[in-house]
Amino acid sequence: MTLFLLLAALLVYLGLLYVGRGYQAWLAGGLLFWLSLSSAGCSAWLLVPLALLLIGAGLLFGVGDWRQRFVAAPLMRSMAKVLPRLGETERIALEAGSVWWDGELFSGKPNWQRLLDFRVPPPEAEVQAFLDGPVATLCEMLDDWQIQQDRDLPPAVWDFLREHRFFGMIIPTEYGGLGFGADAHSRVVTRVASRSVTAAVTVMVPNSLGPAELLLHYGTEAQRQHYLPRLASGQDLPCFALTGPEAGSDAAATQSLGIVEAREIDGERVLGMRLNWKKRYITLAPVATLVGLAFRLQDPDGLLGEAGRDYGITCALIPRDTPGVQIGQRHDPMGVPFMNGPTVGEDVWVPLTQIIGGVEGAGEGWK
Repeated sequence: MTLFLLLAALLVYLGLLYVGRGYQAWLAGGLLFWLSLSSAGCSAWLLVPLALLLIGAGLLFGVGDWRQRFVAAPLMRSMAKVLPRLGETERIALEAGSVWWDGELFSGKPNWQRLLDFRVPPPEAEVQAFLDGPVATLCEMLDDWQIQQDRDLPPAVWDFLREHRFFGMIIPTEYGGLGFGADAHSRVVTRVASRSVTAAVTVMVPNSLGPAELLLHYGTEAQRQHYLPRLASGQDLPCFALTGPEAGSDAAATQSLGIVEAREIDGERVLGMRLNWKKRYITLAPVATLVGLAFRLQDPDGLLGEAGRDYGITCALIPRDTPGVQIGQRHDPMGVPFMNGPTVGEDVWVPLTQIIGGVEGAGEGWK
């Protein structure tokens, strides 16, 4: 009988957990466990306190007002004493962006049907033509074994990617790009990855982690007019430098620093930034001509207003040929020979107009 009750308790407990009834699972499991002890002839000195404990726990956690007052509130007060205080930078980071179905994963009870019901629409005519034309031709050109031996894509493939605007898929047509959306981008990368991961990463990064999307959303019109046509044609190859040796990809802890300074250029006083950074594992860095840099901007002399102000995370565009930029070495990420490497900047000075969004973009990097 005791064994039967223990097995019943386990089955009821697991069944209720399966359907998301956690409180009822613990309550039913505890009750059946108590009954199994009672049927086994346990002493009343054990059964009575255990029964009182189960009843007390059931009331404490089952009555919402009691649970909040006697459990949740004291626990939150205790945690508040040991957790670090949320700063303005962290608050901005938490509030940035949006979520789709992935937010359901943190609800404790995801609506899987919502995900199953999602349907990807068929590609538009111009996207299908691109898949059947340039993408199919590119796949025929790719020999992954040879790419592994050479540790690079063939020059003909690089030229083909530039000629057919693979680096400008998300850039609107008015700036010389293809004007594709995320779905088309995904289809192209998936097709190319079936032939070569190296080529797929090379195509993917400028259309996702590159400066182009930042310029589209936050750049000034002058920046868009200058850089987007060059990025779409492949005249400029971009990389985005965030990951560093000290903080990894934790932007809030970055050691990359920009100091606002004024310099005289051609007889005029120009406000700019003196930048120092060390970045690593930056995809496309060895061949990039334009570095999108994430750094912390500070204004100790108050040249922009408040003296000593720390503007926080800022993003800027740094041409490769700017004095002080060191770039070109390579990492070997998992043996896959896509371009990836470090970049270092030592006292690199650029005008504030290189901030994405101009001076108004100072401290807006979280966006």
